[in-house]
Amino acid sequence: MSGCCSPSGPGGGSSIRVADKPGVLRGGDRLDGLVVLAGGRTVVGSSDPDHPEEWPAREVDVAPFAIGRCAVTNDEFAAFVAATAHRTDAERHGWSFVFGGLLPDDFPPTRGVAAAPWWREVHGADWAHPEGPQSGLDGRGDHPAVHVSRRDAEAYAVWWGGRLPTEPEWEHAGRGGLAAAPYPWGHELEPSGEHRMNVWQGTFPADDTGADGWRGTCPVDAFPANGHGLHNTTGNVWEWCAGAWGAGDPTGVSRGGSYLCHASYCRRYRVSGRQPHSLDSTAGNLGFRIAADV
Repeated sequence: MSGCCSPSGPGGGSSIRVADKPGVLRGGDRLDGLVVLAGGRTVVGSSDPDHPEEWPAREVDVAPFAIGRCAVTNDEFAAFVAATAHRTDAERHGWSFVFGGLLPDDFPPTRGVAAAPWWREVHGADWAHPEGPQSGLDGRGDHPAVHVSRRDAEAYAVWWGGRLPTEPEWEHAGRGGLAAAPYPWGHELEPSGEHRMNVWQGTFPADDTGADGWRGTCPVDAFPANGHGLHNTTGNVWEWCAGAWGAGDPTGVSRGGSYLCHASYCRRYRVSGRQPHSLDSTAGNLGFRIAADV
């Protein structure tokens, strides 16, 4: 997948209780910050004529589950790395994709993606160095961990004691109880002119005005939660899900759009938005949140 979407890369349980309505899980330190959803019949997909990968809008059954209020943060991922000495795919490959507009003007020339030259192959870019070796995480501890492959996300989930959400779980949670709405808050992109998510404003890819308050990632709880208590299920960063892109296609999948989405090029900043990736793909707009069985 090219465009503003992320490009593909190179080849113990504590007791918890399901509430009748969404509630914060309190079953141990590693379960704090999740909400429990009772499941049931839910709508997934869309009939959007521009995005056949979402077709059709349909009803599915979802069992009770728990899911993170927010995407996993840099501080949380750092704790995982400190505890396990995990080495991410981006670190093993030696590079990851960075949006060129976030690089300094004097950054050395790098190879770009042919169909989307704003994506730059930056050596030394990884979760701890989001824009390359000259960058760091100062002031971004509460921003989502990025440059994380699905294998990295799954490793974190195993360490934490959970798993990645399935696509139906993610979409059920992301909709916040609004079955027919494209956004977690309803039908309007900017109700009464109010920005509700971190996406591109201006002319893509040359000028992001930052009218929503951010250029690049923002804190995982920067915008109000949806009806289920989840923050930033659209915009900010794409989020890995469990499962495959389609029947017979083992490619991975992420959901929800990112800070690079803009109506002129990528209108996937909706709860039905999805895109495929190889399982080792890493990029500066690709993160994840945790789920758990209940």
